[in-house]
Amino acid sequence: MHARIATFEGLDPDHLDDAIEANRRQVEAGFASPPEGLEGVKEEWMLVDREAGKAIGMTLFETEEDLRRGDEALNAMSPEDVDADARRTSVSFYEVALRMERG
Repeated sequence: MHARIATFEGLDPDHLDDAIEANRRQVEAGFASPPEGLEGVKEEWMLVDREAGKAIGMTLFETEEDLRRGDEALNAMSPEDVDADARRTSVSFYEVALRMERG
């Protein structure tokens, strides 16, 4: 499993719920029938720090090739413009070495 981690800063806490909802709509619209390049997405997470105005988007892929294709597709997408001051500050890639889930 492989992860793409995108970090966002400058989120206005007063607009954060709108940004979360816009992201939720965009992800849900493409999850069942994904756009080209995102067929390999296994999981999507959005983590927010309301006080600091930061967010992390974590997208999990089964293979490194799926990760590469997904990164290209995500870089080509434009999120809804809910907060003009928000900006993506970094994108990192990781191999998922351990994942546990309690049912």
